[in-house]
Amino acid sequence: MAKQHYFFKLIPPRPTFPHDMNDDERRLMEEHARYFQEQFDAGRLLLYGPVMATTGAFGLAVLEVDNEAEARRFGEGDPSVRAGMNRFEICPMRVSGARAKVS
Repeated sequence: MAKQHYFFKLIPPRPTFPHDMNDDERRLMEEHARYFQEQFDAGRLLLYGPVMATTGAFGLAVLEVDNEAEARRFGEGDPSVRAGMNRFEICPMRVSGARAKVS
């Protein structure tokens, strides 16, 4: 079966995040960054990164997984979510095109 794609939004604890993180939050976000890099290296993410919106920053990823249950497990496995700091939303999506990152 072909892989499915999901839009993943990581929702921080407050609109001013990440500008006012404390030391514990910074440590969790470092664990979060390692987790996302590992998932990217394993081929489960097409792209990921922070979005610096005027209403507040949030995280974005496009997942490439077998099904919605795997997408949910991905979100629930994020150290920042497990710790109760961040939460997430996922939505099915169709990737109509993608391009490799240009440095």
